[in-house]
Amino acid sequence: MSARTVDEKMTVQEVITDLKVAPSTFYRWRQLGKAPRSIKLPNGDVRIRRSEYERWLAEREDAA
Repeated sequence: MSARTVDEKMTVQEVITDLKVAPSTFYRWRQLGKAPRSIKLPNGDVRIRRSEYERWLAEREDAA
């Protein structure tokens, strides 16, 4: 995996599409502190670092 891929920022839409969950589910997880760490941009948009998303998924896998 290249450094560029690791630092890539994902949109909420990309994350929820990959997870097959509703936007409301993602935002609820985020409010409860159960979503991957995210970055809130000045315009209000949210981005998730791909590396953070992959780490978060790996943690969920261990918990299953």
